[in-house]
Amino acid sequence: MLVAGRICELLAEPFQLGALQVKVSASIGIAIGGVDGATSNSLLRLADMALYGAKAGGRGSYCFYSEELNAKAQARGELETGLTNALKNNELLVYYQPIVSAVTGEVTSFEALLRWQHPERGLVSPVDFIPLAEETGLIIPIGEWIFEQACADLARCPKHLTVSVNCSPVQVNSPRLVNSVKNALQKSGLPGERLRIEITESSLMNENSQVVARLEELRALGVKISIDDFGTGFSCLSYLQRYPVDCIKIDRSFVSRMGGEQDSTPIVVAIVGLATGLKMTTVAEGVETAAQLRELAAMGCIEAQGYLFSPPRPAKDILPLSNKLRDAA
Repeated sequence: MLVAGRICELLAEPFQLGALQVKVSASIGIAIGGVDGATSNSLLRLADMALYGAKAGGRGSYCFYSEELNAKAQARGELETGLTNALKNNELLVYYQPIVSAVTGEVTSFEALLRWQHPERGLVSPVDFIPLAEETGLIIPIGEWIFEQACADLARCPKHLTVSVNCSPVQVNSPRLVNSVKNALQKSGLPGERLRIEITESSLMNENSQVVARLEELRALGVKISIDDFGTGFSCLSYLQRYPVDCIKIDRSFVSRMGGEQDSTPIVVAIVGLATGLKMTTVAEGVETAAQLRELAAMGCIEAQGYLFSPPRPAKDILPLSNKLRDAA
């Protein structure tokens, strides 16, 4: 244990490489001969499993093999296999949550949200499988399917309605992104102006000319670009001017604390003011009370989304109700 910790500390120390100062880190997985395994092959396999445990717990650390790690690895393997088959077995679903005008309560848009109806585990939370999909690259074909499904569903809705689709950093960095959006729009006949793509702040933090080019191509199709969960990631705001962004979504954590002990009202006011000054629209997430909605509307927030209006629901249950949801607000 002391030796492993010392190795991690030594390797983490910066060193000079020509004119550059370089810093690396090491993660170490440990399996003990005669305790965890009897052969070199089994020890390497178990140490590799422990290495994944070290990386999951924070890079630059070490981890010993345990039966708990083995159980987690088996569960992860089963989940990965199931997710690989989920798309071809039609187990993936798109649920929709309405987005409404903060002033009138009229439904203006829907956010498409992925769900997995596992044949044995039931409805699997996205928290449990989206990170795995991103890590394995499965998010690329799954994301393409979501674009197609969401565009097809909204093409059957009144023409004033739009749809927002989440796009992970893996997708944003994929050269397949623009073509997948083009294909979804062409197959469905949905105009690009009725599609909004939600990306995270982390997708924009590196100066990446290819990402800028992709987003510009999408905007040329009429597609709007939205920053999801704004304010919870990085503090650098200059990317709002460097990248083609149309909308800011205010994270639910700020909305829920408005008027509370740790009052976040000034933060929400600042975000709305920032968006207004940059000629962007705003969507407040996690709206649960009429009082929150009134306060957001008074601030100048354009749209709102949350359980006050409806939880995410299957397309067949929610899309036909788009004209009735206003009364619920």
